[in-house]
Amino acid sequence: MYLGRNLRFPEKLWCVAVVLSVSFASCAKSQPMNSKFTAERASLASQIEDVGNQHVHQPALPTNYAADRYINVTPEYLRDSLKGKVVLVDIWDYTCINCIQTLPYIKAWNDRYKDKGLVIIGVHAPEFDFEKDPKNLDSAVKQFGLDYPVIADNDYQIWNSLSNQYWPAKYLFDKNGILRAEHFGEGDYEAFEAFLQKILLERDSTLDLPVPMAPVRETDKPGAVCYRPTPETYIGFERNHLGNAISKSEDIAKDYHLPHELKKDVLYLDGPWNIHREYAQPENSDASLVFDYQAYEANLVIHPLAETGFNVVVTQDGKPVPSADRGSDIQEADGKTFITVRDARMYRITKNAGFGRHTLKLTADTPSFGAYAFTFTTACRQ
Repeated sequence: MYLGRNLRFPEKLWCVAVVLSVSFASCAKSQPMNSKFTAERASLASQIEDVGNQHVHQPALPTNYAADRYINVTPEYLRDSLKGKVVLVDIWDYTCINCIQTLPYIKAWNDRYKDKGLVIIGVHAPEFDFEKDPKNLDSAVKQFGLDYPVIADNDYQIWNSLSNQYWPAKYLFDKNGILRAEHFGEGDYEAFEAFLQKILLERDSTLDLPVPMAPVRETDKPGAVCYRPTPETYIGFERNHLGNAISKSEDIAKDYHLPHELKKDVLYLDGPWNIHREYAQPENSDASLVFDYQAYEANLVIHPLAETGFNVVVTQDGKPVPSADRGSDIQEADGKTFITVRDARMYRITKNAGFGRHTLKLTADTPSFGAYAFTFTTACRQ
């Protein structure tokens, strides 16, 4: 199973990724069986706990944010058009790998059920300060192809109204505005879709609903047994666990050096770096991030601090990244492999031929390179 992450922003938070399915008993009053909702599908839906008996009402969504904090929606729609609809609130962050991995399902549910009484509201709760910039979020929404409503919850107003503690988190409200299900992290997609169908049928028993979509990745299959990847690693001093000894204060440049032997699953700085609260940046000459990691994929959240379009050279195990192990952002020219940083987002560095341990090195010579956090994905045992 995936590992969660313990965060401290702005309070004790967790980002959870779960692959193994967990079964719960339904607590709410049972509904009559619809002839189109088979016993098999009802059994699948029963794996999601029905919390309707807690009588938690859907909080009012804010309508007084600046206009650029509403994407694909207007405040008037949120105020006037949700009554009687089934509403799925998806709390996410556009640089969180666990959130990104849920998006194929969220998008598919929107396509399948938006004409059957479902409204999906993507609530973007930023983990890093640069994600509060409306232009960055708008770019991410376009990149991921999201056409359902998205609200920039920069002040955590919606997050706090739901007492949320997780990225990603889903809250499903029925036609009466009562919370019926909540889910944190990845996994349980088929079961959650079956439960969603049950709630839609309560609203309109005549609906003709499709079979829940099959898992899009091996790691999403119920009961999948997966390898343990290197934990997510933050680079800024507020939350980091670097192999180097660092000073926990801003704007202090220091020359860092690698040890004779790298510890496994530990990030090291090499060369002149300035470490800030959320990120680290080089000091005008070659500086490197070096990581002995194990994973299927390795990703890095990067914010171009001033100039854009600069390159970061990437090697794996002391060589250019082999074509079979390259993430989608890796390019090759003149015998080097590199990424070109233009936007503030998560960059996909490696997608290895198989789960394994490697030494990754990223080198840049510009103080515009703002390095925030490494994330890793797993693979299932065959």
